[in-house]
Amino acid sequence: MNRFRCTACGNLTRFDVTETTTVRSFHHFTVGGELTIEEPEVVQRTVDSVSCRWCGHGRAVEPFTDAE
Repeated sequence: MNRFRCTACGNLTRFDVTETTTVRSFHHFTVGGELTIEEPEVVQRTVDSVSCRWCGHGRAVEPFTDAE
C-alpha cells in the first residue's frame, strides 16, 4: 500500500481514502446457521479517490514511497 503526501499543505498522515476491494474468502456456516469467515484474501484493490484531511481537497495529493 502506498503512502500519500499532500504537496499543498505538507500533510503526510491524514487522508480520506475511497477504495474498491474484491476479497475471496471461505464462508463456513454451522448447522445452526452461524457464519464464520475464514482465509480472507484481497484479490483486487483499487483506490478511487484520496483527499487531504488538513486542507480538504485531493488535487495536490500524490502517492510516494519511503525511499523518496
